Amino acid sequence: MNGTADFDIVIVGGGLAGGLAAVALSQAGFTCALVDAADPAVMRTAAFDGRTTAVSYATARVFRRLGLWDKITDEAEPIRDILVTDGRARSRFDEGTVSSFALHFDSRELGEDTPLGWIVENRFLRNAIFDAIDTDPAISIFAPAKRSGAAFGEGAATIDLDDGRRLCGALIIAADGRFSALRAEASIKTNDWRYKQTGIVATVAHERPHDGVAQEFFLPSGPFAILPMTQNRSSLVWTEKENAAPAYLALSDDAFRREIENRFGPYLGAVTLAGPRWSYPLAFTLAQSFIAPRIALIGDAAHAIHPIAGQGYNLGVKDIAALTDVLRDGRDVGLDIGAMAVLQNYQRWRRFDSASLALGTDLLNRLFSNDFPPLRFARDIGMGAVGKIAPLRKFFMRQAGADLGALPSLMAKES
Repeated sequence: MNGTADFDIVIVGGGLAGGLAAVALSQAGFTCALVDAADPAVMRTAAFDGRTTAVSYATARVFRRLGLWDKITDEAEPIRDILVTDGRARSRFDEGTVSSFALHFDSRELGEDTPLGWIVENRFLRNAIFDAIDTDPAISIFAPAKRSGAAFGEGAATIDLDDGRRLCGALIIAADGRFSALRAEASIKTNDWRYKQTGIVATVAHERPHDGVAQEFFLPSGPFAILPMTQNRSSLVWTEKENAAPAYLALSDDAFRREIENRFGPYLGAVTLAGPRWSYPLAFTLAQSFIAPRIALIGDAAHAIHPIAGQGYNLGVKDIAALTDVLRDGRDVGLDIGAMAVLQNYQRWRRFDSASLALGTDLLNRLFSNDFPPLRFARDIGMGAVGKIAPLRKFFMRQAGADLGALPSLMAKES
């Protein structure tokens, strides 16, 4: 099959970032092509991605304004409180394993009738996005489809598919993940390193209600997060040393459950596994530039950060909202949306903010993922101080809500 199709924007990567970008840009008046190697029917299934996402309250504004939230809300569990504690491995409730210092973030302190965020299974986010794409005439989806090349010309950019089709646009958006091939083809370099940690993800059902409380328990191997889900379930995001993780993943279901209970403690009663286990290596990636001629990076293609604060997807949503504002403003005054003069506005808006948060999460992980006594003492004192100073608590809650800095119009507080 051959032929050339013209669009305003070609987006490569049809995941949670690329799909949402297509919806946002379409509603801003752009025609979009969305390209992904995977079949959308497969991407919609629970088996494709069993993870959850922490959706901040500012990110939820984007989904509301794009008309997506109503399809998600029944599957979104509100986070009313966040409890942060520090301790050691084995049972977190054994004497001497838990620090006397803790942080409690209460959503009511913000003075707004809104949670700090929501925990949503990725499949429900993805289904809401694909439902919108399927009914939007301004979005053409090319999936499953493989790229055979890309070219960034003076007046336009092109994506060639291996079936002979060519997609042309004023701009290409790279939403193809941490190992972005498009980023490399545009000669954009990255700063990256591995954490020598593995993220283990599982869903559990429990006997007692979680009451909307998200817990993060810092262990020497890394944070162990318990995130509230619907139907009296919780999502576990367990950071473990990479050389120890395979042994935990190889355990029988019953032995794995016991390891969870050793970290979980008894406060939610009996625990049962409610889904398969997932794992992925943890690493840091930050693009040295978010733009090049005719290309802009969003999401993990621009920045992949440690999950310690649950902000990875929210950072990408802010990319999408900012880029939408920048491209719409450029178009409305008659500028070429793929020109560097326009794209520099996106770079100035997003790269410093992204780098600050990425390096902040890196520092948090290094500070808490160890058992060095002087550091334990310093961080416990710090947690105790933050817990007693209301303005600091509110600052960190707004940070968790992705509600700081210059917010794009899709993320701004409703008037």
